[in-house]
Amino acid sequence: MSEAVSRALRLVEQYAHEVPQILPPAAEIFDVHTHLGHDIDGMTGDYDALIDVMDRYGVSRAFMFCLDEPDRHPAFRAANDRTLSFAERSAGRLIPFVRLDLNETPIEEATRCLDAGARGIKLHPRAQRFRANDERLDPVFALAAERRVPILIHGGRGLPPIADGLRALVERHPGATLIVAHAGIADMAHLAEAMAGRKGIFFDTSTWSPVDLLDFYRQVPPEQVLYASDFPYGQQPSSLLIAVKTARRAGYTDEQIRLMLGVTAQRLADGQELPEPTVPVGTDVLAQPLQLARIHQYLSMATPLLWTRQQDTIGVLGLAINACAERDGHADVVDRIRELLVAAHDVWTTIEDEHEPERLQTIRLCFRLIHLADIEAVTAA
Repeated sequence: MSEAVSRALRLVEQYAHEVPQILPPAAEIFDVHTHLGHDIDGMTGDYDALIDVMDRYGVSRAFMFCLDEPDRHPAFRAANDRTLSFAERSAGRLIPFVRLDLNETPIEEATRCLDAGARGIKLHPRAQRFRANDERLDPVFALAAERRVPILIHGGRGLPPIADGLRALVERHPGATLIVAHAGIADMAHLAEAMAGRKGIFFDTSTWSPVDLLDFYRQVPPEQVLYASDFPYGQQPSSLLIAVKTARRAGYTDEQIRLMLGVTAQRLADGQELPEPTVPVGTDVLAQPLQLARIHQYLSMATPLLWTRQQDTIGVLGLAINACAERDGHADVVDRIRELLVAAHDVWTTIEDEHEPERLQTIRLCFRLIHLADIEAVTAA
């Protein structure tokens, strides 16, 4: 292991120790969005790794489903069987959801898996190429309402507007419980307009941008917000840090953070009475020192370069590091950011010389550092 990687891992470990310090007293953590399996994009969700993360960060339970697996045909049957097996192995900590493909006997597969112990349904309109107004969704929502199980649907990148289609579905099937993943960033304003205040409709927090979450919190009541990591894509400690730090920046109370982190999801999983939505919390203005805004801008430019496995030929990370040189009253947070970014720069320079899967792991480590720095930049008071 190189010195650059060792230093980076030590920094991540320092942030891991900060998580308990920002949690409200007696907070339970329930992760409503985790994957196990092998995705066709090369990502792997490992059972032991997930359990280790849950143990380390005090996550009591999680909703869990498969990835877009190489053997997904027919009907995700083999992958869903693995999901059921993982859930049984976990002795109740991992709550299985059946993943469906609308092109391949979705009702038959959903019924088979629900009868075998699945307790929710996962839909992914981008990966399985359907729209929210697809008429084949009606029997899925009807089944979910009949069986009293939640549907979790991808609401992140790569989608056309989905709010109108989902609104129509929940109005036709008022007994269905819905979780819109990734804070509904694909169509946030329209989703919030359609769903805010509807009991039994939720959004999860699994998105990478702290600005997205701040905008989201001001539009959706805290009783409709569920903590999620999107494991293995989402990583700790950044997943918990971004959810809690943005919630505190928005003005959430300790009780509202406890609801988000686990109380509401525990009630949902156990079939208990769900909280009545109140009103959103937050402001439509982000007041931020220009120095931190510049750093955030450069880090937003760096992120897609990493995701597409490119070198920083533009030099945006260097610009972010140099922006840390200003001294305008935020020296403590800026010094923390600079330490993360210098470590990320040193790790990034090693990526080109590596082979898969080491290269992917190094890219992910570099992104963890940049993500932590961005959370600091946006949430600093």
